[in-house]
Amino acid sequence: MKRHLISAADLSRDDAVLILDTAEELARLADRPIKKLPTLRGRTVVNLFFEDSTRTRISFEAAAKRLSADVINFSAKGSSVSKGESLKDTALTLEAMGADAVVIRHHASGAPHRLATSGWINGAVVNAGDGTHEHPTQALLDAFTVRRHLSPEASGVGQDLAGRRITIVGDVLHSRVARSNVHLLSTLGAEVTLVAPPTLVPFGVESWPCEVSYDLDAVVGKSDAVMMLRVQRERMNAAFFPTEREYARRYGLDGDRMARMPEHAIVMHPGPMNRGMEITADVADSDRCTAVEQVANGVSIRMAVLYLLLGGNESAVAARPEESK
Repeated sequence: MKRHLISAADLSRDDAVLILDTAEELARLADRPIKKLPTLRGRTVVNLFFEDSTRTRISFEAAAKRLSADVINFSAKGSSVSKGESLKDTALTLEAMGADAVVIRHHASGAPHRLATSGWINGAVVNAGDGTHEHPTQALLDAFTVRRHLSPEASGVGQDLAGRRITIVGDVLHSRVARSNVHLLSTLGAEVTLVAPPTLVPFGVESWPCEVSYDLDAVVGKSDAVMMLRVQRERMNAAFFPTEREYARRYGLDGDRMARMPEHAIVMHPGPMNRGMEITADVADSDRCTAVEQVANGVSIRMAVLYLLLGGNESAVAARPEESK
């Protein structure tokens, strides 16, 4: 792996499979009485969040603590950032405190890349979501979830997603999750199709390694996994569709559409959900929806990323670090 994780496009197939296999091994910790390893003892991980977050921030914190790292949670609200402090000065402060890794979420696309290439800090930088650009660890946990369901033999260790058909539906224009998933899933061999209203399809999407459709009903019946995206009203500065009811009718996943999916197919959502808009309550609460499972898998994936960036480039399967006493 490279020194930082900024974009899913930076990961080769071997890199991605190594992370997934390492996460598979680390996921077994959940079944142990003591869920901690001493792997990153003495290391400091800083969660640097300039945007609100629940799942991602808590997931990274849990991952670091389960690897015995020291964790510092930094929120822009209530910090010197609210007084006008720049990203550079914040980074220099973290460097002075001895941060070994900085997990950053920022409203500006490119902020993690700037942090990683500026020389302001010497530690590893992990992108936890930047603007509408990317969210690589979300894509990794999504791929991990798909592989567990569609390659159940030994949870697919060593395998990619060759030939699997993944459909991503909704607000692609504002979705960093969609961008990262397209890159990663295609790297792993999956066939990705984006489904969205024409107004919510990004400019230049024809260069992405995926297909584009405007008809959900035409593709839902041949999908191995359907990933519903949240409609991001907070990023919209114009009317991108007539009404919420019209959007739900054409691009929402309800019980009738789910019934037309193959029996083995799963429904995914990165959260938080707009129930009744992109997904109905009966689908969200069904056994086929993996939204809650994705949250749990996120801890394992982020443990794997931190382990590989800070602990070494060997798989945890080979290293088999012993349980902390």
